[in-house]
Amino acid sequence: MSADRKQPQPPEDGAATGAGATSLLLSHARLADGRAVDVRLVGDRIEAVGTAGSLGPVAGGARVDLTGHLLLPAPAEPHAHADTALSADSPGPAPYDGSYDVPCDGEEVQRRATEAALLQLGHGATALRAHVRIAAGRGLTSLDAVLRTRRSLHGLGELTPVAVPRLLTGVAGAEERALLRDAVRRGGVVAGGRPDGDPDPAGHLETVLTVAAEHGVPADLHTEGDDPVWLARLAAMAGELGAGVTIGPCAGLARLPSEVAGRAAERLAAAGVAVVCLPQGGCGEAGSRGVAPVGLLRAAGVRVAAGSGALRDAANPVGRGDPLEAAYLLASQGGLAPEEAYGAVSAEARAVLGLPEVRVEAGFPAELLAVRGERLAGVLSLAYSRIVVHRGRVVARTSAVREYCDSAAALDLPRQARTKRPPEPGGPQAGPVVRS
Repeated sequence: MSADRKQPQPPEDGAATGAGATSLLLSHARLADGRAVDVRLVGDRIEAVGTAGSLGPVAGGARVDLTGHLLLPAPAEPHAHADTALSADSPGPAPYDGSYDVPCDGEEVQRRATEAALLQLGHGATALRAHVRIAAGRGLTSLDAVLRTRRSLHGLGELTPVAVPRLLTGVAGAEERALLRDAVRRGGVVAGGRPDGDPDPAGHLETVLTVAAEHGVPADLHTEGDDPVWLARLAAMAGELGAGVTIGPCAGLARLPSEVAGRAAERLAAAGVAVVCLPQGGCGEAGSRGVAPVGLLRAAGVRVAAGSGALRDAANPVGRGDPLEAAYLLASQGGLAPEEAYGAVSAEARAVLGLPEVRVEAGFPAELLAVRGERLAGVLSLAYSRIVVHRGRVVARTSAVREYCDSAAALDLPRQARTKRPPEPGGPQAGPVVRS
């Protein structure tokens, strides 16, 4: 079943307010409900929220002026592919095309996985779940590389790998069954699988759920979700597993007749199975496209989160890994309200990952994203400048400035700021500067 929402708990003695705890004041931020507030962070928690100008920093603490920014709970990335990320630009034949049989270079995987994680962190995702292939031909080389990436990111963001074997059934699947058990024993690794590529999808499912139950870890299955019989089997078995069960990207569910898909969605909802859709495109198989039927799933009561999927690999050479783009696509093409769309990449994504809920209220985790803008719809449309807060400290900043030439018609154009530096040859001539 999917993870329950956790209520805010006061920080333990010394955890957030004790000696050595860092403090940060976020001043003059705007919330999604329109309020202008100050937010004081101590340690990894929000200590206080008050009207703008009412709070001061803790002695010795830092202050960040968020005038002109919308302050939101930080998004999370529930479905990335760390081992293949950023491999589309590799010179020569693609060595990381997703094949389980191609040997991999652990150092190269770690380099690309780290770069991809930092890119997604800069977008605002302070927690990531990344699917990583394990196989008889490559062992746990890619997984070990991603685990090293996780350690190197400590304090910046949280990275959790999903060990994804291809073949788990029959005599041929014996080695990968052993690899999956070895992978989850290492700690902090989710049990994964790709039942669509196994001759026995139901047996594949049973093996993954059994391993997850044995080790008390969640299960996350990469599937098109186009087999209603398999989905019914999944729903029947998922209720017996104490940890969360997630499937995605489930684009194939949208290709089923609506009444068949509706019954499958109801079974998934009753079993507490969460679905991660990928509005930015498919992953894993280069020919797989489309998006899960988000409206149908939500109407049935299924928890639906949104992820990025492929990031510049053989499946999607132009992926961005940006949760706000996923939310934008859900709002512009999926029919969701901006608040619902952002919830799919924030509250719902965190719930799928088993993380505590975040609100901009006292007592909640200090996992926040400030984006220049006044309203959520505008932020999803044009989210350039961002400030990312993880565990109560700023871990990433992105700034964007657009410059324009002065209007020849001398129009009284609205402007946020003007440049005072000398004009550059051939560049904007003392025109307005708009920070985005």
